[in-house]
Amino acid sequence: MNVMKFGGTSVGSPQRMKEVAAIIDRGENVVVVLSAVSGTTNKLVDIGHAYSSNEKQKALDIINVLQSSYSVFLDELFSTNEGKTAGTEIIQNHFDLLRSFSRNGFGVRQYKEILAQGEMISTQLFFQYMKECGKDAVLMNALDFMRIDEDGEPVMEQIKRSLAQLLSQNTARFVITQGFICRNPLGEIDNLKRGGSDYSASLIGAAIGADEIQIWTDIDGMHNNDPRIVEGTFPVRQLSFDEAAELAYFGAKILHPSSVNPARSAGIPVRLKNTMKPDAPGTLIAEHASEPGTIKAIAAKDGIIAIRIVSNRMFLAYGFLRRVFEIFERYKTPIDMITTSEVAVSLTIDQDVNLDQILSELNEIASVEIDRDLSIVCVVGDNLESESGFAGRILAGLQDLPVRMVSCGGSKNNVSLLIASSNKNHALNLLNSTLFTKVTA
Repeated sequence: MNVMKFGGTSVGSPQRMKEVAAIIDRGENVVVVLSAVSGTTNKLVDIGHAYSSNEKQKALDIINVLQSSYSVFLDELFSTNEGKTAGTEIIQNHFDLLRSFSRNGFGVRQYKEILAQGEMISTQLFFQYMKECGKDAVLMNALDFMRIDEDGEPVMEQIKRSLAQLLSQNTARFVITQGFICRNPLGEIDNLKRGGSDYSASLIGAAIGADEIQIWTDIDGMHNNDPRIVEGTFPVRQLSFDEAAELAYFGAKILHPSSVNPARSAGIPVRLKNTMKPDAPGTLIAEHASEPGTIKAIAAKDGIIAIRIVSNRMFLAYGFLRRVFEIFERYKTPIDMITTSEVAVSLTIDQDVNLDQILSELNEIASVEIDRDLSIVCVVGDNLESESGFAGRILAGLQDLPVRMVSCGGSKNNVSLLIASSNKNHALNLLNSTLFTKVTA
């Protein structure tokens, strides 16, 4: 059995939803994981924010507009009166629920319940369409099996047990379920954070021992560079799990960073496919890379803050780095890059939620400088340290641009460079012409 996840653009119109039905009909038994229809989650966020600000009429206005768009959607999706009636009832029930929050108290729990409605709507509409087409399908509610603990981490043993029981009761060829949504330890509706539908698919695949986990989007696999910025990019046909994890974390938008780990732990390959080109091979992510020692791809991550910590007391002093890291640990702020010298540490973070408190504590032990509006450019390959001259080629490609930091050796799979965000697009194009003309010649 395969797990096939389809993102918001893949179900973003009635025609796209019909194409998804045609794609899954080409295989055998499959678990189909759907995101919300593209644009819906953003509107639900707006509704939640309006309620949180006690702007009830604003929330109701957004709800009315969104419901009108779904009325058009289902009219194009269904061809029978029975289908249109069922679709109308689905839409009415969910939008009545969204309006009900205007009459009651509103908090974090209600906000997360609002966010869950996108996936609930898309899966129910798709299920009704499959029924209209006479397909052997069943709708399985993710809230009945997807669980997270108090730290927001999936409870795999419970997920496995619940899925095994539910699937034993449902022998349908197509099992349809929601991505993104789950329940927390209190039994409340929660989620796996934005992009979590990829994570859902990977967790489900690992839990049921799937043959393959497929992530379907609107691009033909993971490209060697950002196609929105660089012309002439091409799909990378095979990546190792380590390479894919680096690319996802450092900005490749096609894959959610968390989605690699469950599949890797279970030894299940992940394939990235294009809904608009279903016959294209896409990208296969597996345990081993196809070309060890080869530079595969480049990704970039924006919104980076660099912190330079300078202290004369660091020289020959043990415990200084420990004190620095403990400050970031206290505020649950991950560090992306780090370089050190005799008296200084430079590191990067990608969030400023607790930055003031972090800087205040750092100033007690050292002099601190910060730089904003930076980007990390990450060059990824398998076992790059075995390729002679790879670091020189990367730096030579950026010889005309200032580089704030370089991180090499912490991973066999990447070299990371910190540059001003204003230079990012130029850097991606320079590296593309420097690295891939030689690799693909």
